Amino acid sequence: MEHSEKYMFKYKGIYFYTKYVTPELIDSLEEFEIRVSDVFLITYPKSGTVWTQNILSLIFHEGHRDETEDIHVIDRVPWLEYNLNKLDYANRPSPRLFTTHLPYYLVPRGLKNKRVKVIYVARNPKDVLVSYFHFSKIVITPDNTPDFSIFLERFLAGEVLSSSWLDHVRGWYDHRDDFNIFFLTYEEMKKDLRGAVLRICDFLGKELSEDDLDTVVKKATFENMKKDPRANYETRPGVRLEEKKCFLRKGTVGDWKNTMTVAQNERFEEVLKEKMKDLPFSYIWDNEEAI
Repeated sequence: MEHSEKYMFKYKGIYFYTKYVTPELIDSLEEFEIRVSDVFLITYPKSGTVWTQNILSLIFHEGHRDETEDIHVIDRVPWLEYNLNKLDYANRPSPRLFTTHLPYYLVPRGLKNKRVKVIYVARNPKDVLVSYFHFSKIVITPDNTPDFSIFLERFLAGEVLSSSWLDHVRGWYDHRDDFNIFFLTYEEMKKDLRGAVLRICDFLGKELSEDDLDTVVKKATFENMKKDPRANYETRPGVRLEEKKCFLRKGTVGDWKNTMTVAQNERFEEVLKEKMKDLPFSYIWDNEEAI
C-alpha cells in the first residue's frame, strides 16, 4: 500500500504532500515565532476544517460578516505548513489565525506556553474516512483510489496525508495539558451551531452583539457556505470538480452508514476499539441518534 515518493513523503512519522512542503520547512516550524494573540485551529483532514475556518473568519472579521471584503478563508485562516498563497506570516497583523494538520510534536515550540489559544476539532473517524475518500475524487491528491476497501485499509494503516487519525487525536488529547486547548467535535457543531459558536467566542474572549452572532451562525450553515465562494475551496488550484459535484459535499453526521458494509464497519471497529477506549469523544459517536 506504499505510495510513490512523487506525491508523498514520510517525515517524523507523518505523510506530507511533496508538492507543497519539504522536511526543512517542517523543521523550521519548531522555531516559528508565536505571538500571544495568535489562534491555531488544529484538525485532522476532513474533520470540519473549512467549516471552522469560516466560523473564525466570521467571528474575527466584520468584512467577512457583512461581505464587504472578498477574502477567502484560506487567506483569513491560512495553513501553517502549506503556505499555498505565499503569505508573509511574520508581518500579518494581530490576531493572526492559523490552520494546521500537524501532530502535537511538530507544532511551533511557542504554542506550549499555554497562552496561545488552540482549537482542536474532531469528528467521527468513520465519517472522516468516507469524506476523505470522496475528497480524494475531486482534489488532486496522492490518496486517490477508486476502491473504497483499499482506501479504508490505507486510512487505518495511516498511509494517507497526515497519517493516522487515531494517532493524531490520541496525541493531541494525551498532551492537552501542554497547551491552552479547547476541544470541540463536528457532531456538537451540527447539533447546536449557535451554542458551538458561543463556546468558541467564550474561549477566545470575543464578545459579539446578538446581531453579529446571528450573522455568524447564519453564514456558517452548510448551505450558505456552499454558495459563498470565500467559504469553500472550489475555485482553488488543484480542485478538479466533476459535473454536479461540489467541494462541500454533504456535511452530515453518520454518512458512513451509506458507504461502509457490515464487514468494513467491523474491521474499522476492531482497529478503533483499543486506541479509542479512554477518549472522551467516543460517547458522542456511539450515540449518533441523540445528536
